[in-house]
Amino acid sequence: MSQSYSDDHIKDILTRTKTIAIVGISAKEERASNQVAGFLKAKGYRVIPVNPGLEGQELFGETVRAALSDIDEPVDMVDIFRRSEAVGPVVDEALEALPGLGTIWMQLDVVNEEAAEKARAKGVDVIMDRCPKIEYPRLIG
Repeated sequence: MSQSYSDDHIKDILTRTKTIAIVGISAKEERASNQVAGFLKAKGYRVIPVNPGLEGQELFGETVRAALSDIDEPVDMVDIFRRSEAVGPVVDEALEALPGLGTIWMQLDVVNEEAAEKARAKGVDVIMDRCPKIEYPRLIG
């Protein structure tokens, strides 16, 4: 099910991205979403956590937002830690609430072709079934 993307394309996205909203983040350190967020923060990205169940708490130096529509500053990438079938509404909200969004990134085993097509139609890059915590060291160091 692995999607095919050129290394240059992924490297370009990771290089131009500065602010990442992580949807489905967990406060539990053993969870992948928390580990990826910590890794990205350590690499210099601003990480905005999004999880309605954790709204108002602080993670990675940022207040957790309930929804993407609660973010009122520019976001370059939305990184989605949700099941494939739950991605559609997240992408719809991202496209509506985040002008200037550059990338929708779906984590390992997360693929939603319909949502990806909507994003691409609006000029947003889409990466599916990949993890920036794996791609970053492989392509950037």
